[in-house]
Amino acid sequence: MTPRRVAQVARNHRIPRLLLLALALAVSLVAGGSMPAFARVVEAPAPAVLRPTLPPPTGNHRIGVVPLHLVDRSRPDPWVSSQPVRELMVSLWYPARRTHAQPVYPWLGPGAWERFGQDNDVPPGSVLVPLTHARVNAPVDRHRGGRPLVLYSPGLGGNRDSSTVLVEQLVSRGYVVATIDHTHDASQVEFPDGRVEVSAVPPITPEVVEKAVAVRVADTRFVLNRLVALNAGRNPDAEQRLLPAGLRSALNLSRVGMFGHSLGGATAAQAMYEDPRIKAGVNLDGTMVGAVVDAGLDRPFMLVASQNHGRDTDPSWARFWANLRGWRLNLQLTGAGHNSFTDLQVLIPQLVGVLQLPPELVQLLIGTVDPHRSVLIQRAYLTAFFNLHLLHRDGRLLTRPSPRFPEMQFVP
Repeated sequence: MTPRRVAQVARNHRIPRLLLLALALAVSLVAGGSMPAFARVVEAPAPAVLRPTLPPPTGNHRIGVVPLHLVDRSRPDPWVSSQPVRELMVSLWYPARRTHAQPVYPWLGPGAWERFGQDNDVPPGSVLVPLTHARVNAPVDRHRGGRPLVLYSPGLGGNRDSSTVLVEQLVSRGYVVATIDHTHDASQVEFPDGRVEVSAVPPITPEVVEKAVAVRVADTRFVLNRLVALNAGRNPDAEQRLLPAGLRSALNLSRVGMFGHSLGGATAAQAMYEDPRIKAGVNLDGTMVGAVVDAGLDRPFMLVASQNHGRDTDPSWARFWANLRGWRLNLQLTGAGHNSFTDLQVLIPQLVGVLQLPPELVQLLIGTVDPHRSVLIQRAYLTAFFNLHLLHRDGRLLTRPSPRFPEMQFVP
């Protein structure tokens, strides 16, 4: 599908603004403007009031989460000149000791969810916010020597909860994951005082994308610095809100990885290039941006592509791949769309009726892969990657194609 066809789809259907942005980014940032044709999807009628659900993680650990309001006073906001400091929201997800007495963490806070509904033309009162499988401020299940830390960066316009199905799986397998909202790049970021900041990114050009990655890398390095302070026993939260019991020394900061979707994947690679503390990285279907494309990396990196994206369609992937000097792997998920690597993979099929999404748009966003198979496969390979490169546990999944997961192709 070309950018002109995207505009035609927008004219022919009343498409929610945020989903149209996701579609446009899938075309402009991934596969050089071309997407495959897909078969028609069957739409199921939506109930009067719907609460979409996320598939539960399969690991043995219960999940805790704490939201952190971080303020970087060393730099102004790069997108809104009137704001003299850079403010971020981060969620720190971790294995928890017990969870029953703590509140369930929603996929978005109330203010952000309200804005999400407005942006996507959700009929008021028709959809309740999805709930995660995490409990707020549950006590930490400590591990001798600390647990490995994984950072997550969402796609442009996405928020820190965009790939919760992947984040929760990693935590259930023993990782701590820090998910980052890149304020004024994300579509909605809710702060503790109830303020909701929305996107202020100008129309997309190569220069804007380059700037966005540079801003995101600075955000990532700042967050990592704050987590170092947290691990030493300090409270980095701007409001000094109560932290979960057991967070001090809970992280093993010699074992730090990063993954991201779309522009977040490009951010992961560039952040690795600029910060040697990040030992391994994964790009989920994002075009590469920044000096890392030609400089390459000497540490492990994995590229995971949707059906119509790869080194043959994306010159930035071909250049980056050629310059990688460490362990490398290129995978492609058969039938996947660009947003199959986010929670939209499982949420959109549940929202088709409420949002009256045309089948063509649904297929372009999340492809034809079975949503639950897609999540199962992504969870398996992402966990195997970090197990191998942060924990040195080799389950052999990354050495050759697996008969258990024939949808995941190894690209030589």
